[in-house]
Amino acid sequence: MRECLIRGAAVVVTMDGARREIAGGDVLIRGGVIAAVGAGLVAPAGAEVVQAAGCVVTPGLVNTHHHLYQSMTRAVPGGQDALLFGWLQRLYPIWGRMGPEEIRVSALTGLAELALSGCTLTSDHLYLYPNGARLEDTIHAAAEIGLRFHPTRGAMSIGVSQGGLPPDALVEGEAAILNDCIRVIDGFHDPAEGSMCRVGVAPCSPFSVSRGLMRDAALLARDKGVMLHTHLAENDEDIAYSLAQFGCRPGDYAEGLGWTGPDVWHAHCVKLDGAEIGLFARSGTGVAHCPCSNCRLGSGIAPVRAMRDAGVKVALGVDGSASNDAGNLIAEARQGMLLQRVARGADAMSAREMLEIATLGGAQVLGRPDCGSIEPAKRADIAIWDLGGIEAAGAWDPVAALLLCGPTRVRDLFVEGRQVVRDGQITTIDLPRVIEAQNRLARALAD
Repeated sequence: MRECLIRGAAVVVTMDGARREIAGGDVLIRGGVIAAVGAGLVAPAGAEVVQAAGCVVTPGLVNTHHHLYQSMTRAVPGGQDALLFGWLQRLYPIWGRMGPEEIRVSALTGLAELALSGCTLTSDHLYLYPNGARLEDTIHAAAEIGLRFHPTRGAMSIGVSQGGLPPDALVEGEAAILNDCIRVIDGFHDPAEGSMCRVGVAPCSPFSVSRGLMRDAALLARDKGVMLHTHLAENDEDIAYSLAQFGCRPGDYAEGLGWTGPDVWHAHCVKLDGAEIGLFARSGTGVAHCPCSNCRLGSGIAPVRAMRDAGVKVALGVDGSASNDAGNLIAEARQGMLLQRVARGADAMSAREMLEIATLGGAQVLGRPDCGSIEPAKRADIAIWDLGGIEAAGAWDPVAALLLCGPTRVRDLFVEGRQVVRDGQITTIDLPRVIEAQNRLARALAD
């Protein structure tokens, strides 16, 4: 891999310890790593030079919660106006008709959508495996696209006949779940610095798995040295279920089963109370905030300002593309900023703070100190945003303009120094062919 110099950006947003913003900034990439950052850097002999005049250069955005398979079931009639539980009950039978090809193609589609919105590192929560689907269907898709990936082996073990929410046909035996977690960790997890794939363990939710599986999953993950992920405190229905079934709030439930700590992150957390926020702050537990999905399902506005003020690690997630129904991470950041202002006032969340949550915050939640900022020795995961278009015309502050006005599509994207998006186009796959396959398979599901 030859060297590359990103030259002459309007501003480089480093997200380093001093949160420097370098006007007229350059970034030198060597061997997948950032070699130098500054102004007036000299291009080494033979280096590729990428001109960035009029552009804002940021760390790649980090997505900490997604269900990539759901990109094949967007805007499904009957689920468009439902709350969480009703929406799930509408979609479960459709997802049950998917198989390995649907999982792979929907992952390609969702990952390409993320890349075009500036995302370089994404997690994914795959918790159902119909008709022979396996976690590696998504892992292979991420390798094909070229994104840094943190897939999680999700699971559901309590079906409707046992008081759970999912259909019995979509649940698995708990011994089989744990054995497959071991298989995919041993087969695909790479703990090294600069890793392109790390695997997590992720029972779906308190209303779809047993206490025993939650406890055993935590023990397994810590034995294997991998992270833990699940849904928690997503809406009022979720809180009511926890109180009725477990006699406690979700935070107490999580703590009692070993589901707090710096190796754990929970999705949504819309309904955390003050005591639970304090628990997460003390324990180093992370949160994946999913503002668009929370709006779409009417779940509420997560207390992000209160969490940040308490010291909770907060990141962004686009959630599934059947509950969002988009997968645009820079648009997610804008929505997250606006919702905190709706809830707490116009000064509750600045564009720069939300951009930090979308980059460095995501890397911190996923346990990736090698990512999330533009500084020497960090991985070369970099987004270049062209502010020369109509969206930002007239903008005085180019950094704030990213969230206040746009653009919402990245010009260039580097992952591990490799250019995955060039001039607004995916370079690694035939995207029109993937879209055609996605639509064909979606029509077959609908029929």
